Formats: sequence, C-alpha cells, structure tokens
Amino acid sequence: MCIPTATLDDNDQAKTKASVVAIAAKSDPKIITSDSSAAASSQVYSWTEPSKEEKLSMKDHFSSLLFGGSIVNTVLEFSLLGIPFLAMAIDGVDSPLLNTKGSMPFKELAIFYLVCSFVTRFYNAYLEAVYFSFPNLRTQPVKEHRLKQKKDLMGRETEQLEILDSHDKWTMVSQFILNFAIYYALPGFYPTLGQGQDAQSMQERIGRLILNHYIMSFGMYWAHRSLHVIPYLWDNIHSLHHWAKHPLSRNTYEDHWLDNFFNAVIGHAFAQVLMPLDRPTFWVSRIFRILESLEKHSGVSCGFNLAYSMQQWMPFAQMPHHHDWHHEGFKGSNYTFSALGGLWDCVFGTRKGGRFKANNFRAATKEDLSQNKKARQLPKWFHPCAPLVGMSVLVGMKLNGSL
Repeated sequence: MCIPTATLDDNDQAKTKASVVAIAAKSDPKIITSDSSAAASSQVYSWTEPSKEEKLSMKDHFSSLLFGGSIVNTVLEFSLLGIPFLAMAIDGVDSPLLNTKGSMPFKELAIFYLVCSFVTRFYNAYLEAVYFSFPNLRTQPVKEHRLKQKKDLMGRETEQLEILDSHDKWTMVSQFILNFAIYYALPGFYPTLGQGQDAQSMQERIGRLILNHYIMSFGMYWAHRSLHVIPYLWDNIHSLHHWAKHPLSRNTYEDHWLDNFFNAVIGHAFAQVLMPLDRPTFWVSRIFRILESLEKHSGVSCGFNLAYSMQQWMPFAQMPHHHDWHHEGFKGSNYTFSALGGLWDCVFGTRKGGRFKANNFRAATKEDLSQNKKARQLPKWFHPCAPLVGMSVLVGMKLNGSL
C-alpha cells in the first residue's frame, strides 16, 4: 500500500506555483497576498508546515495524510482492493475457483489487505499528527527542516516527486499481483483456522513470532545493505527512497517499485515459509510490521511510537532515530540496515546511534551509549547477496519438502 504525497496531478501546476509563495513567506510573511493565501494553504503538510496564523480546515489537515495527496493513486489503490470483492460478487464467496484449499478463505484474504490499507492510512495520519503537533519531540531539530529551495518537507524536488508518483502506481499493481499469486501458488502460506494453531501455546506463538521477525529482518538486512553497497542497485533503485532526507511516515513505501517488490519476497514471504505463523499470529505480525515500518520514518523517536516502545526491552533494540540518521545522507546512510529489532546491525557492525541524544536521550538504547565509531567493512571476498542466495536455497528446500 502506498501513501502518495505532493505528486504532480492535473491541478498540481498551480499548486507548485503556490508553494514558491509559501516558501518565500518563511522569510517574509508579507509576500503572501490575499489571493495567494488560499492556494498556499493547500500545500501545507507537503511543501510547508502549518503556522498559527493560518486558518486550516479539517480537509487541509488530513487530505494528504489520510486520503493521499494524489486522487489518481488513491482511486487506483481502492480499485485494486475492490477487485477481490467484485470477484466474490460475481462467482460467489465459496467459489472453488477463488478459494485455495489449506489457506485462509478468499474472503478473509480480501478483508486482510483492506484492513492493512486502513491501518496504514490511519496510523500514518496519527504519526504525522504527532510530528506536526509536537515539534519538540522530533529527532531532527525544527531548524534543519527549513526550506532553502523548492523542495517538499522531506527535501525532494518536483521532478523526483513525478518519478516517485509513477513508482507508487507500479508498487500498488505489482504488490496486488504478488499477494494473490502467492495465495494460489503456495497453499497454506496464508494460514487458515485450525492450521496447527490449536496445538500452539501462547509461549510457542510468541517464540515463533520473534523467530519469524528475526528471519525477516535478516533477509531484509542483507537486501538493504546490498542496495547501498552495490553501485548499480543504489543508482537505479534504492537512491529514489533516499531522496527524502527528512523522512516522514508517508515516505515509508515511496521507493522504486522493485525495491518494494523484493522486500515483500525476501522479507515477508521467506520468513513465513521458513517459520510459519498460525492464523492469529499472522495477522498480528503483519499489522505490527506496518506500524514498525511507518514509525521508523516518522521523524519522532519517543513513547508515541507504539510498535518500537513495545520492543524496546529486547536486546539490541532499535528506535526510529537510527533510521532517521540513515536517511540524512553521507553522515550515516551506510549504517543501520535492519528492518526489525536491530540485532543484525549489532552482529555485523553497522549499528549507528545517530540522533540518540534527541529529546534528552528519551529513546536511547544501551547499544547507543556504547556504540562503535566505525562500521565494520565487508571482506573483499564476501558478496552481500550471498546470504540472500543461502536463504533462497533454504526456502526452495522447505517448499520441496527436503527441509
């Protein structure tokens, strides 16, 4: 699911002109005329921050955060989410053509992805409400977000936003195809009621959930590190995501569509094959993962981060300020690759405390206070894709029944 923002739709040419006025007003509020004031307010939360002088409507607060900044992309997303329900209306809820034996019912699958979409949108709105309402809780000081050029709040230019808008669309389509292709290609991947869960105690479920997340994090760690250290992958794929130097939660899925696609395969798919979760744990895992992904791009690192606060007690815990530093560029982008937890950054020597001093050390971890100054370099003979090849072999063996 994507949360498109500040993309150049049919009406955005006028909005871009308004943004220049809004940016200029940062240094001289008198520049804004009564005619341009209304147009400038439409850029709040995308190109400018709200000010006390502006009288904003509810629509101004949530049009970009809850419903998306692009009408086209929002319509595309909900159209894709509606296709399974249309199929059930035509062929029936219990149709053998739609349902896969051994997997959750097709109806539940459709509801599952609809719920994921709504959770993503509402939690994104919540995190950005925290960001804009409590500037003192930001990981990066407010002054570092001041706009010096015609860029959005995350530091991206209009041309970059056009490119990301295209990838938003491809991400939604490719993820839809992948999710339902897995449903039919791998029966049991989406667990059904009674699929081993009756025999699992609460302790076993928690243990399997933690192992599943560490396996997911291992794959995504090496995929992420590969995207940084292999020049072709960085130049052509992952650098798009790093156009956002001051990330907000809306940036979470704003990547090259292949970046999102392989994250879903190497992360969620591989982990569920190697360490299957039962039906309720599967739901909890996916929702938790959405919260965690949004939080690490939220720009705030504090108690308002629900998912990170829940796992802060774990060894090698990682907080949003680590990933915030990772996005700042040359200072830290080759540190902190882990998706969950933070274990693998500590194991492989790429943990960087980043802005752990923010908010009076409120979210600092034990590892932050005793951090290494330099990242551990990979040996010349070691290829960062090697662990991913190994995981792929294990997944193949598991699916083949030889593991």
